[in-house]
Amino acid sequence: MSLPPNFLDELRLRTPLPALIGRSTKLTRAGRQWKGCCPFHGEKSPSFYVYDDHYHCFGCGAHGDAIAFVMQSQGATFPEAVERLAAEAGMEVPKATPQHARREAKRRDLNAVLDAAAEAFQRRLRLPEGRAGLDYLLRRGLSESTIRKFGLGWSGGGRGALAADLKPAGIDAGQLAEAGLMRAAENGQPAVDLFFNRVMFPIRDRRGRIVSFGGRILGDGQPKYVNGPETELFSKRRNLYGIDLARDAAFKGAPVVVVEGYMDVIALHQAGLEGAVAPLGTALTEEQLAELWRLTPQPILCFDGDAAGARAAARAAELALPLISTERSLGFVTLPAGEDPDTLIGKSGPQAFRSLLDAARPLSGVLYDMVAAHHPGGAPEARAALRHALEEAAGKIPDKFLAGEYRRALLDRFFASGRRSALAPRGVDRGGRSRPGPPALALPRPGIDPTQVRLEQARCLLAITAAHPWLLNEIEEVLGQIDLPDGMPHRLRTALIAWHAAGMALEAAPLADHLLSVEPEAFAWLRRTPRMLPAAAGPEALPKLVAEQWWYFFGRFRGEAALLAERQAAERDFAATGDAAAQTRLIRLNELIAAQRRGEMEDESTGGEVI
Repeated sequence: MSLPPNFLDELRLRTPLPALIGRSTKLTRAGRQWKGCCPFHGEKSPSFYVYDDHYHCFGCGAHGDAIAFVMQSQGATFPEAVERLAAEAGMEVPKATPQHARREAKRRDLNAVLDAAAEAFQRRLRLPEGRAGLDYLLRRGLSESTIRKFGLGWSGGGRGALAADLKPAGIDAGQLAEAGLMRAAENGQPAVDLFFNRVMFPIRDRRGRIVSFGGRILGDGQPKYVNGPETELFSKRRNLYGIDLARDAAFKGAPVVVVEGYMDVIALHQAGLEGAVAPLGTALTEEQLAELWRLTPQPILCFDGDAAGARAAARAAELALPLISTERSLGFVTLPAGEDPDTLIGKSGPQAFRSLLDAARPLSGVLYDMVAAHHPGGAPEARAALRHALEEAAGKIPDKFLAGEYRRALLDRFFASGRRSALAPRGVDRGGRSRPGPPALALPRPGIDPTQVRLEQARCLLAITAAHPWLLNEIEEVLGQIDLPDGMPHRLRTALIAWHAAGMALEAAPLADHLLSVEPEAFAWLRRTPRMLPAAAGPEALPKLVAEQWWYFFGRFRGEAALLAERQAAERDFAATGDAAAQTRLIRLNELIAAQRRGEMEDESTGGEVI
């Protein structure tokens, strides 16, 4: 059964592997991947990992994509596996017709033509006529191994050079035109080369197959860079330069970075940053974003530090907004003025660029700047327009919970900017000096009662637990160990742990009824002034926020010394049992200790309105 590669690529893209494989074996998050016990051989310790586009078992060696998984797990043939997945994805399998067979044979022929052309370009680079191209690449700091790795070449100086090179192999001008290497003969004019006097850059798809070429002219000619035209193999909207190499690097944990051009990609790869890719002469497209998210949940977009770079960043943010989710976002890096990745690495070394990546800005920050740039000024009308535009931007996000978090982050910054404006000097005197503002009111500050603070922290911790009792699977042990204040907090904890030990349903409504019956006074205290509870105590809070805020309050109770002892116990527990709950507890404790040492624990808000 011969099917178009584009159809199979689309089928794989529409079939999320974690969801497919999760029907056969329980999967849990392991960093950016998922892991579980292998469904193909009996094992007690998980060694089966699922990535965005493939799976691999480090125990038995099972490996493949969505189609291979259906074949291996269900004993299906290739056509049967494709039919089943296509039905689930809402796709129609192309029928095997003579036309399809001819088209597939043609595609194979075009791949062979492009491979032959790449070899011819590489040979010419080493001939005397290609010396100028080779010197250019060496002057740009590329090593011989890098030139070979990327298959760089030279097009030849005269029209018809490529056709002459490939004629002995039986490749004619018509095939070269179909492959995007010549302009077809028309109106009585012969076919002509699209590339001449140019350094040649093979463009590969994500599987490493050459699908087109780009060429850079030497000297002052225009256009400086030319990409091949759209063909049966090549689409500028879908392809990214360097995607095949970046795919392997992302698998090993490298950051995926989107830069502007060929030489930027090559310079970054040579410097050890092998997750670099570039669009092909167009602004970033939805199809390219989809390719990037197949590699990593948060690719980083790198832009020049000028007005054009700011506009490009704004376009990318606007494009991504309706496409992001809790599993897919973007980071943004702005280069110093006058620099590109190639020149920055040449002047300051790879670490300078890595530092920029480490400081990448989130999409929310870039989005705020983009919207604020269209609504300048501090007048009430301008501020109202900015707030409306920020809420409208957040509303473009399909996930309503994520949209809510974006709305909150954007408005937090909006209100913070208003407070900064209010604190700014009101004016200047006639001599141009700032006028002092009115003296601050010396109002007495109320004293802080540590006992009351600790009691309120306990209320927040227990309120989150009662609102989301599924947490008890993860936190029962540590909840029982912390030193809660006597009285109502202690009684509520006892009731919560007893409920879990009895195997009751971990649902908020029946738990609330139970607490109301066994501890009515304590339950009333727990639910008092709900507006002063953290957002995680709300019934619709996202699980990620719930877990983060629960462990935050736990950290405030324990302190660093106790957390270190808790981590040692969790390490022993995880080493002895390999239990998923023990692993989660260990991860949470490591995050808490790191946050305390960075000083973040003191900055966290301990309360907020439940929404």
